Amino acid sequence: MTAAVARYIESLQDQGGLKGTDIANFTDVSSATVHRWKAGSHTPHPRTQLLLAQLHYIVSRLDDYYTPEEVRLWLYAPHPQLEGRRAIDVIVEGGAEEVIGILDRLDAEAYL
Repeated sequence: MTAAVARYIESLQDQGGLKGTDIANFTDVSSATVHRWKAGSHTPHPRTQLLLAQLHYIVSRLDDYYTPEEVRLWLYAPHPQLEGRRAIDVIVEGGAEEVIGILDRLDAEAYL
């Protein structure tokens, strides 16, 4: 599992434009802990693994439309389809399905 977590973190950084501090902030750990996860010397809690997997899925879908810098901005900007909430906050609060719904509409070219 540690190799998968390391790949997820690397992908979040490469495709999502996220920094180690971003990942640390939304997983509520230190940047050093994120570095240890990426190095494979520690494994995150299963809830954190789920959060990283959901974010990885969302970032990989956004990568089809945006540059890494734009993906990061998309995650952090208030979103009209989320009633002004930031996608990253919705994901962290357990609402990844709500964000995925926006991506489904984007894929269907029904994005407003």
